[in-house]
Amino acid sequence: MPDISEILKRAKRRQKSVFMCLAGDELAALERLEKELASLGDAWAPGSLAETDPRKKLAEQVAAARQAVRASETEFRFEALGDKAWSDLIAAHPPKEKGQGFDPESFAPALIAACAVDPVMTVDQVKELFDILNHAQRDVLWQGAFDVNTEATGIPFSLTASGILDSLTGEK
Repeated sequence: MPDISEILKRAKRRQKSVFMCLAGDELAALERLEKELASLGDAWAPGSLAETDPRKKLAEQVAAARQAVRASETEFRFEALGDKAWSDLIAAHPPKEKGQGFDPESFAPALIAACAVDPVMTVDQVKELFDILNHAQRDVLWQGAFDVNTEATGIPFSLTASGILDSLTGEK
């Protein structure tokens, strides 16, 4: 039978990471290149052996732009608050409307700042970041901070890793 003192020694608060590209200009460049490539279609056929596919250069530019976007992706890592800190934070942001558990406008930046462990952020820095991000990106950060505190913990299944291992070992 497990000893609770040993379990407590090993226990760590739940952490969760969210990833997003913050280089809006690089995303726009990638989208432009992909549109340009798509406009060339896929029905090209060489007129002679000396001809090269005009889509090749654009495809290479798309690949380079994709790599630049991936390289500009930022990880935001959150750690769950303890029970008292969670309760205190909710209490500090009472709802403005009946039926809400907290004020979503003030609670979101406060929760993100309270849970952010990498990078560490203040509420003012979260608000400054919110001024740059679009609505969906703000939701991604909010959801990461909220989920780390409320989501049940399980062992995630990776279909990708399983597929790779199965293909390498020949298992069915």
